[in-house]
Amino acid sequence: MIRPDLTLPIPETITAAHFIGIGGSGMSGLARMFLDAGIRVSGSDRADSANLRALAAAGATVHIGHDAAYLGDADTVVHTGAIWPENPEFLAAKERGLHVIHRSQALHWLIGAHRLVSIAGAHGKTTSTGMIVTALQALGADPNFVNGGVIEQLGVSSSSGADELFVIEADESDGTFLLYRTSVALITNVDPDHLDFYADEDAFYDAFVRFGNEASEAVVISSDDPGALRVHASLAHDTVITFGRAEGSDLRITDIDTTGPVAATLTRGGESVRMQLAVPGAHNAINAAGAVAVLMTLGYGLAESAQALSGFAGTVRRLELHGEARGVHVYDDYSHHPTEVRAALEAIRGIAGAGRVIAIQQPHTYSRTQQMYREFAQVLEELADHTVMLDVYGAREDPVPGVTGELVSGAFAHASHVHYVPDWQEAADYTARIARDGDVVVTLGCGNVYQIIPQVLDSLRKTPEV
Repeated sequence: MIRPDLTLPIPETITAAHFIGIGGSGMSGLARMFLDAGIRVSGSDRADSANLRALAAAGATVHIGHDAAYLGDADTVVHTGAIWPENPEFLAAKERGLHVIHRSQALHWLIGAHRLVSIAGAHGKTTSTGMIVTALQALGADPNFVNGGVIEQLGVSSSSGADELFVIEADESDGTFLLYRTSVALITNVDPDHLDFYADEDAFYDAFVRFGNEASEAVVISSDDPGALRVHASLAHDTVITFGRAEGSDLRITDIDTTGPVAATLTRGGESVRMQLAVPGAHNAINAAGAVAVLMTLGYGLAESAQALSGFAGTVRRLELHGEARGVHVYDDYSHHPTEVRAALEAIRGIAGAGRVIAIQQPHTYSRTQQMYREFAQVLEELADHTVMLDVYGAREDPVPGVTGELVSGAFAHASHVHYVPDWQEAADYTARIARDGDVVVTLGCGNVYQIIPQVLDSLRKTPEV
């Protein structure tokens, strides 16, 4: 992992940019925006993907694997913190004296002097960003945007618009959300995470306080989340707008109905409106309330903002239905923190009705698993009828002895509620054996766990119900 050095200068002019790790959802979105700006784009990634093929079709030069020769005539190299310092392209760019910048600096360069809406938070920021973008488009606006995930109805994670407005998902994981000149800041929640980057929880909270205080126009922040309340208490901003279920919220949400696609009532001042979404889950009603508060801050009315959100179809890898076999529906969700897992499973409970919920969990990173394995076990045991536990997806981290999926499964109070299966085919076959007509299977994790879904569906088709 490379810790971003935000003190490095950002070039005023970029003619040709090379992206190391261009296939990721965030990096591919940035690369697409660079192409839109008329910049020659090249990039590399360790494996082929739909994102790489789409970028190639749009005019980028893409490579599988990493080699210094792939830099070509690039004058600027863009990287993420997830690459290793020994990456040959990274080393060669340094040796040649090229501009080597973090992805957040590339985004900062793209934003320029636009009016910026930045969405930050430990959970829900990708969905909230997608909600704001699609609602703005429904209201007739044409914003620029860069999101951390693909917006379902748009089929992309980024786009260049004609308006002054620029909407981004601002990443707190490495402190880079403090780089941007934000006009309107949305803080969805503040649940301590990424403590491998921050010195401690106090530093994590302090970063959000600074993020809010540096917004030039307004801060929109949750009135329900304990961490957000702690940040709110330290804000010195003149314009703070709260949203949530708590009494006294500037935009209050009540009467949440999760029996199908979620609905709720929003109240601001003396005006109330019933909001109907196309996605499930109480957490999405809360996300939508934050989005409406931002839209109202930008000058739109309560009723038109709520209506504009009604068509939001979700983002890829957020409660995404992948298929059905033998009466069993299989979903995927990106959740990789106990709070996110809770929200996803509560929503899946609403979808399953009388059916059971079977979770396939892939813990993400050794550091988070080591810190939170008890919390993961608790929420999975509470809300899933059965959990199939895979091994840890290490991402940028080296393995830690003793930190495996078995560490999480061993923390369950009842061993019969969980089955640790490191082999994916065995996990798929086991899931198919225990699943019954009407059950819902959901994969959970922000690694590559979604790739097990074809195996699960195939096993379901081949395995008769017991």
